[in-house]
Amino acid sequence: MPDDPIVECVPNVSEGRDRAVIAALAASIRTVPSVRLLHVDPGHDAHRTVFTFAGPPEAVADGAIALGHAVAAHVDMRRQHGAHPRVGALDVCPFVPVRGVSLARCAALARRVGATLAHDLDVPVFMYEAAAFDPSRRALPLLRRGEYEGLSGKLADPAFVPDFGPARPHPRLGAAIIGARPFLIAWNLSLDTADVSVARAIAAQVRESGRVTLDADGRPVRQPGRLRAVRAVGWGMPAYGHAQVSLNVLDFRVTPLHVAYRAVAEQAAVVGARVIGSELIGLVPLEALREAGRASIGAAAGTLPDAALVDAAIEALGLGAVTAFDPSTRVLEWALQGQGAAPHRAVDR
Repeated sequence: MPDDPIVECVPNVSEGRDRAVIAALAASIRTVPSVRLLHVDPGHDAHRTVFTFAGPPEAVADGAIALGHAVAAHVDMRRQHGAHPRVGALDVCPFVPVRGVSLARCAALARRVGATLAHDLDVPVFMYEAAAFDPSRRALPLLRRGEYEGLSGKLADPAFVPDFGPARPHPRLGAAIIGARPFLIAWNLSLDTADVSVARAIAAQVRESGRVTLDADGRPVRQPGRLRAVRAVGWGMPAYGHAQVSLNVLDFRVTPLHVAYRAVAEQAAVVGARVIGSELIGLVPLEALREAGRASIGAAAGTLPDAALVDAAIEALGLGAVTAFDPSTRVLEWALQGQGAAPHRAVDR
């Protein structure tokens, strides 16, 4: 029904290269009735796949549990290395309210999933953002610090006793981070250079947390970055032949996409680089692209339909220049109206 509650789940799994494994993981989500797998986005260099599925709250939680069991059957962190930071096989699994659902309910779903997977798989589980039990452990970067290789030391620290499961890493699965949050836009901007240090320098200038410098007395001082509600890192993408500034836009109403794009482009110009295109990971809310389209078109945008605004946003943000971008399957509201990801989507890149 049009007004039924809908929750989105966007798990990030530490496998982006084995097509058969990615297809098996996607199939596990499809086994849950009333859950719709909307998109599967594997990344070879990141060695990571982002799955996006949605449906009734409890069914979506069941889909995450089914995926967790499939991940345990197919992914081995002892052999996994990629550009993206990770702490485990089911690295992060957020629940996002879409319609008729509160963030608090999503947090309750996340805690059910965390408790279940910790019990079933004997894996340590941390809760984050709105699902965190400890307010000091809400932030994902804090929980992921040290990555899979540093888990033994982290779990030995009383400050990082897991919320569920054993206080020791699972040898194959590492740990899992599960939570609830508002919509986040994962977005990579590609540069006309393969120099990762350039991408990292740009990321340090634009992310809200900024960078650490030394004052006149040699003491470390944090210099805030340009963009509020934005996290950023720089990394190399050998498969593409260039470096990227990878952004997490935590709230596109605080920092719209066109503002973030302009900031990255300006900082790139300072170091003699240029943004040549961008790619969105997973799905994006319609309003985020509407806003970018309006900014691109100007005063005349008020008379244009959504499709024209989205087309203008795609052009202005360089979407499709790096990988294909089909708005009918990548805009959340439009994807929910369609049939979801076709079975072969898991192996496309």
